[in-house]
Amino acid sequence: MQPFSSQDPPPSKPSAKATAKKPRRTAERILEVTLDLFNRFGEPNVSTTLISAELGISPGNLYYHYPAKDELINSLFDRYERGLNDLLAAADNVRNVEDAWLFFHMLFELIWQYRFLYRDLNDLLSKNRRLETHFQFVLKNKSRAVAQVLDGLTRGSTLRIDRRESEPVSSAMVVVLTYWLSYEYVRDPRRALEPESAAAALSRGAYHVLSLLMPYLDAPSREHLFQIAGAYRSGD
Repeated sequence: MQPFSSQDPPPSKPSAKATAKKPRRTAERILEVTLDLFNRFGEPNVSTTLISAELGISPGNLYYHYPAKDELINSLFDRYERGLNDLLAAADNVRNVEDAWLFFHMLFELIWQYRFLYRDLNDLLSKNRRLETHFQFVLKNKSRAVAQVLDGLTRGSTLRIDRRESEPVSSAMVVVLTYWLSYEYVRDPRRALEPESAAAALSRGAYHVLSLLMPYLDAPSREHLFQIAGAYRSGD
């Protein structure tokens, strides 16, 4: 083989952008499949062997991108936390029941998207120190956002609540928001967390969070909430 002369063009090399693209795509695909498996079967029931088999890649290839199962969990949690913080930032814009319904329904949609975190929450926290620490921030941020919702509804003259009552009421709302899917699962373990159950489960959750405000809403807002959620109350 003749060496290249100074007149020959050097052999073409893939750009850094091109070489980085494929690993990113593989890593992204691994997370998507892992999320689907975790949501379907629960995180404790999904091994890295199952994930690699579902992807059609070798366990070594999976290990190259995510050397431990906890790294998969943490990466998915990071995505969830970013999405949650973006949604919680909208809490200060809530002024009426319609706004509040949309806000909580969107929160439940995000929770549903990462429902494995809530389905196996206690187990995950006991095994994963990072989640144990970060879920404290999740709860604090949810509590702050719910308090902002109550303040916004008060400023919009929709809600009348004594400040001594607002803290326990907002705490109860956070509890329902956090554990609603667990309740749904206990009610119907075989179907509750399946995709076809999502719409009804999320709407029931949003309604029950807001129902804690019923004693404090003005009459028109209370009636409006009944109208919004009326299609789902019969399934409780």
